Amino acid sequence: MPRSLTASVVVAGLLVVVGGQTRSFTIDYSKDTFVKDGEAFRYISGSIHYTRVPRVHWKDRLMKIYAAGLNTIQTYVPWNLHQRQPFQSNFSGNLDFVSFVKLAQDVGLLVILRPGPYTDAGWDFGGLPAWLMESQYVNRNIVLRSNNTDYIAAVARWFADLLPRVQPLLYNNGGPIISVQVENEYGSYFACDHDYLRTLRDIMRSHLGDDILLFTTDGPGAGFLRCGTLEGLYATIDFGLTDSPEKMFAAQRQFQPHGPLVCSEFYVESPLDYWGYNHSNQSPQQAAESLDLLLAYGANVNMYMFEGGTNFGYTSGSLSGSGSKVKVATTTYDHGAPMSEAGDLREKYHAIRKVVYKYVKRPVEPVPPDTVKFAYGQVGMKLVGHILDVLPSVTLRPVMSVYPLCMEDIHQYYGFTLYRHVSEKSHVSQELWVDGVRDRGYVIINKVMQGILVRGETTHLNVILHKGDNLDILVENQGRIFYGNDINKNQKGIVGNVTLGEVVLQHWTMFPLSLANSSAHIRSSKPRLQAGSDTNRTPLTPSLYMGTFTLPSSLSQPLDTYVDMRPWHKGQLFINGNNVGGYWPTLGPQVTLYVPLSFLKPHPASNTVLAFELESAPCPHACSIHFVDQPFINKTVNTFN
Repeated sequence: MPRSLTASVVVAGLLVVVGGQTRSFTIDYSKDTFVKDGEAFRYISGSIHYTRVPRVHWKDRLMKIYAAGLNTIQTYVPWNLHQRQPFQSNFSGNLDFVSFVKLAQDVGLLVILRPGPYTDAGWDFGGLPAWLMESQYVNRNIVLRSNNTDYIAAVARWFADLLPRVQPLLYNNGGPIISVQVENEYGSYFACDHDYLRTLRDIMRSHLGDDILLFTTDGPGAGFLRCGTLEGLYATIDFGLTDSPEKMFAAQRQFQPHGPLVCSEFYVESPLDYWGYNHSNQSPQQAAESLDLLLAYGANVNMYMFEGGTNFGYTSGSLSGSGSKVKVATTTYDHGAPMSEAGDLREKYHAIRKVVYKYVKRPVEPVPPDTVKFAYGQVGMKLVGHILDVLPSVTLRPVMSVYPLCMEDIHQYYGFTLYRHVSEKSHVSQELWVDGVRDRGYVIINKVMQGILVRGETTHLNVILHKGDNLDILVENQGRIFYGNDINKNQKGIVGNVTLGEVVLQHWTMFPLSLANSSAHIRSSKPRLQAGSDTNRTPLTPSLYMGTFTLPSSLSQPLDTYVDMRPWHKGQLFINGNNVGGYWPTLGPQVTLYVPLSFLKPHPASNTVLAFELESAPCPHACSIHFVDQPFINKTVNTFN
């Protein structure tokens, strides 16, 4: 028979018997502790995001977390990745979070789940789906993360798909999930809508039951906790290495007088990296000493991030900077975590591991080895053509409109869109103004680059247009804002009018580009290259380049690698249809891109590399890319700071 609970124990999980063993996860408020299966329990956790780690490496990363002495992991469920298209969910492949959670349990780890719906985490739109910016689904004046009718309807429909998959994985039902977070750091958001939190709480309860422990996470300040906490939700906080646990937990105690002390995000990883800003570095010794202090204080802790991983594809977000400028997150989400994005164990890992084993009561686990990397060497790249040469092969569906439409309203949620206006008359040199380019616009007239428009920095330039000229503006979506009030202004592309002098230009054709699987189409179309665009001359940009290579026959299977993109300038890289991510080595700090073995084909199959170079290719003199076995993500930059 299960041990009866005293009146002082508030049940956050129903006692059940699974396989003859009683399972429960509760809070004893009188003793300020979690209680797992009738015994006092303290979790030592690390954050890892399954979507940022190739599925083939899930077990390796989880075993390394377990070997560090941790007993729990924490992970987000990013709505934007699971529903890239409106209300069409994908839980397969790298998005099979159920398999990830079960694998964590098999390894011996408990799980803290953070399903949002807003998650932040440096993701595009903070984890919200891009189609929330589409006028077909929401009102343009929508206030996200509030009790707005359109927003709540979308959230409820998403949770109705997601949460029934979570319910069997709860600890009380035999799974590893001990608690579920409601929203994310909501106290930092201007809306301060407690009705919204109540709605989310009630939706979660309706799917997960009344016994699951639901919690909130906020900064350690009264203002944050006042807006971010709610009755029926356990209040936790987050803070960094140099913060005093005593001072930080005083804020939690103001709003959560009793119960376990919890730091849901203890920042053992440095701040997020942005293109053009120096890589953040943090002392391994300071991380270990601060963790020791926190654990000695008796706190439950989740280290953020334990492994950062990679923002493959177009998943990096951006952050509002000074004025209307934005800071764009790098492709790597690896900024000094104990484990690198490739699963390598840093000095910080070993320092933290030594501390953790002072506080856990289990044998010291052996540490799994680093995954093997391979330098495949140089791969020659050949010019395919200017983007205008291959436009029919990479365009999904042209859309015509009197005025430019934002990307969302032509169902282009990520990547690139080319906007074309055919001049109806001749214009002398005048200023071309683009009211709202988001985020980077390459202005081209008859295939000749005129200049680059940059959100919040460069909004106009002088051009000459003759009747019949093609004015093309290739717009790059560099990632939606993921934090702050400006998430409500996240449409991409051209979000206003284009003006030449005093004339508002009308009649536009928009070409949404699809590049990931375009290699075969480009090959079959064999575009005719224009004069000045052959491989013997420096081509006009933006342009596409392609190369192929075969793995050595000595390798029985592919191995992880990195691509060093120097001396290429800025663009997007694809390998075998997999979007490796954006590169910008001339700006830094990231120089290499991580390529997992799952992106590669074994010998003797041919691997195809496609580079979409936007600004300055090194061809024909150095028209190649290099696969190396060491990362370089901390180049010093002096552009902005």
